[in-house]
Amino acid sequence: MGDDASGSGGGGAGAAEPLLKRARYHPSCPGCRVDRRKEESEGFPFTELSCLWLVTICSSLPIQSLFPFLYFMIRDLHVAKEEEDIGFYAGFVGASYMLGRALTSVLWGVVADKHGRKPVLVITLFSVVIFNTLFGLSSSYWMALTTRGLLGLLSGMLGPVKAYATEVCRKEHGHLALSLISSSRGIGLIVGQAIGGYLAQPADKYPDIFSVNSIFGRFPYFLPCLSISLLAVVALVACFWLPETLHIHTEDTILDNSTEDVEQTISDTNAEQNGGGCLSLFTNWALMSAITVYCIFSLQDVAYAEVFSLWAVSDRKYGGLSFSSQDVGSVLSISGLLLLIYQILIYPSVAKSIDPITLVRRVALLTVPLLSSYPFMPALSGFILQLAVNCASFLKNSFSVTTMTVFSILINDAVSQDLRASANGLSITLMSIFKTIAPAVAGVM
Repeated sequence: MGDDASGSGGGGAGAAEPLLKRARYHPSCPGCRVDRRKEESEGFPFTELSCLWLVTICSSLPIQSLFPFLYFMIRDLHVAKEEEDIGFYAGFVGASYMLGRALTSVLWGVVADKHGRKPVLVITLFSVVIFNTLFGLSSSYWMALTTRGLLGLLSGMLGPVKAYATEVCRKEHGHLALSLISSSRGIGLIVGQAIGGYLAQPADKYPDIFSVNSIFGRFPYFLPCLSISLLAVVALVACFWLPETLHIHTEDTILDNSTEDVEQTISDTNAEQNGGGCLSLFTNWALMSAITVYCIFSLQDVAYAEVFSLWAVSDRKYGGLSFSSQDVGSVLSISGLLLLIYQILIYPSVAKSIDPITLVRRVALLTVPLLSSYPFMPALSGFILQLAVNCASFLKNSFSVTTMTVFSILINDAVSQDLRASANGLSITLMSIFKTIAPAVAGVM
């Protein structure tokens, strides 16, 4: 170490020079090739992040797409003896996806850290194509429950995609990349519900196009699931344009003066460094505190998504709004459009002017009166009701996307690159446990 320091001192680089070292470049390593591209080009990787944006949206579409029609689906499967029991059974179908994801998210994070981010993305999209389609063809309650659970078990990309977003671009673009991923996921969750609301029961809504005797008449919830699966096929094709970012080193190495490695070295000194591998994540206070608060926000987000749809389509005599699934889809479509505008035009300015922790605190404080206003909405009618529901839905979803973005940044900043996918996998596992509890409890309540 002393020889290296003295040898570098003659280079005239000052105090920063001891950090500089000749990095080993592996021509056959995909991660090294990405690092070299980042070193040679200072621009924003629009192609890679555009593909990743599409992949994230398509993988998020099926998560909450069932909520607008779940009430009617459970009713048509004739599993509930009384109308009041529909929410009870619907809660378990909504929870099965999150339960499956909770069981495997850490495993998918470890797989991504050892074998690459890209294979996990491909497996997730392939599972959407298969199991989301089968869910739309469910002819029994247990088939619906099983296909949603299997979809959750194989949906492992949420953690690795956050790690990938920061690795495919230069460090100065990392927060913007995470913001794009969070916004695409938030948009996917909302647009998925809009697709479910508009395309469910097409033979009843669009009799001139869909016959009662067609497959869409016999399986009234197949069309929204099929549409999402076809979009996932498009994303699966787009996935092949994404480069792998994981470093897989073989023996063919050459020395390279890579400033990217210096940036990584400096970055790693700012992250929590512990020697226990994945077990060290549990002793990383910055990481675990961010995950804990993230889980609490996630619980109320999913509980809200479940209850909003059930509440909106319930009869007014039960305190609902007597909306159709198409009405719910309209509300969510407007929310999705406004959310996109918010994420592009408003959120960047907000993020620059307010530090992340303060922003989350303010969102939490504003969420309480917003959610407290919903029980009073059934007393409204006509245009005033539509305005109130649309404004409340947009505000709630913009709050959700804001918190997702902030916590993604905090979690990625808390660990070094070699543990990033595992850390995100851990956060997704714990978050999914909370999201498993949320729809079941909310549905019963």
